[in-house]
Amino acid sequence: MRLGIMIGIAAMATVVVASNILVQFLFGDWLTWGAFTYPVAFLVTDLTNRTYGPRSARKVVFAGFVVGIACSFAGTLIEGEFGPLVTHRIALGSGIAFLSAQLLDVLVFDRLRHGHWWRAPLLSSLMGSTLDTALFFTIAFSASLSMLEPTNDVSWVGELLPLIGFGPVVPLWVSLATADLMVKLSIALVALIPFRLIARNLPNPAV
Repeated sequence: MRLGIMIGIAAMATVVVASNILVQFLFGDWLTWGAFTYPVAFLVTDLTNRTYGPRSARKVVFAGFVVGIACSFAGTLIEGEFGPLVTHRIALGSGIAFLSAQLLDVLVFDRLRHGHWWRAPLLSSLMGSTLDTALFFTIAFSASLSMLEPTNDVSWVGELLPLIGFGPVVPLWVSLATADLMVKLSIALVALIPFRLIARNLPNPAV
């Protein structure tokens, strides 16, 4: 395995572990600190894809998925103040969302790699981030999917409140998802800067 791919796997594992730890700590009313680290996963995937191609990028994604599953499993075994740190619905949502979003990112990036340098990383990250947020929050918290874990009471995230404090009245989890997506989309734009700087110093892009 190439050194660059191994570095990508190590970087992805670091992002996933850090995000799983930081998601336990709140940032304001609608976010956790993990919302700011997780989007870096798309940067790692895109740099790998740009340099070594989609097949190698998928290897990095699957490595991150395995690490994420391990973190989620560990979280289900650790008891917090209100029960396990990670419920089975959260673990399921996290795994499905990560894998689906990252593989979409790889696909979109590869389709757009021959356009303007910014188009592939930006659009792939925007689409991947949107899918990730939609899948995770719906699977983990939507009342319509309560059959996934009947013993897990998620009524607290179903409380009706103004969207992120001032919009129309929606379930709390919709506000959490909206704030999360806003951060991801913002970081996707900011990440174009390190993508451009790092990509200039990497080997010629894969065809």
